[in-house]
Amino acid sequence: MSKKIMSLLIIVVLIASFGLAGCSKEGASTAKVLKVGTDAGFAPFEFQDEKSKEYVGFDMDLIKALGKQMGYEVQIQNMNFDGLIPGLEVNSIDAVASGMTITEARKQKVNFTKPYYQAGLTIVVKNDNNTIKNFKDLEGKKIAVQIGTTGAAEAKKIKDAQVREFNNAPEAFMELKAGGVDAVVNDKPVNEYYIAQSGSKDAKAVGEPLQAEEYGIAVAKKNTELAGKLDKALDELKKNGEYEKIYVKWFGKKPGI
Repeated sequence: MSKKIMSLLIIVVLIASFGLAGCSKEGASTAKVLKVGTDAGFAPFEFQDEKSKEYVGFDMDLIKALGKQMGYEVQIQNMNFDGLIPGLEVNSIDAVASGMTITEARKQKVNFTKPYYQAGLTIVVKNDNNTIKNFKDLEGKKIAVQIGTTGAAEAKKIKDAQVREFNNAPEAFMELKAGGVDAVVNDKPVNEYYIAQSGSKDAKAVGEPLQAEEYGIAVAKKNTELAGKLDKALDELKKNGEYEKIYVKWFGKKPGI
């Protein structure tokens, strides 16, 4: 083979290589990333699966479905609940999907989507506790709550109550089981899930829900565009049945909102 032919072959190979490289770059995933913060200790909304170690739950399925609807790749970041809003404020995350109740105080700091779940606060006590039957009975008692939640805020209003704050709901329930507190105040679905998982051996729910609460997905105050996209995607999931499918999967019944 002559040097001239060899040189031509090398040129052809180089051209083909550059061409393939260009195609590979163009064909690479161009999906936008949505960084979502959550406190994965709030079953059945968000928790870590013991086997797969993945973050699962109602909120996790919902935010992933919303991301898919909007054309985003969702990346979950686990963090303490009281660090979620600061995370939005410094742009380390784009959104919060963590069973966050929509309150006037929080609306001063973040933008919320339309409500996607309605809940309320309830009380959990040990099975052998027959003295606490409602929120009035919590006066002067030791109460476990999750830091930064509406449950914590309401518990602090109870006369002479000794409120102990924990990083997540499982820690609060463990303290109840150990006898360190008289009751846990938290969101109704979280309390019901704990009781169901323990087979009603350790605890029971008492009293009527304190108040109706609505959860929303939070985004930075200035990020009105993302809030609008999430609202639109949520409407679409409700229309095409995907929202109901996710809801039934985690709660065993059709949604109320």
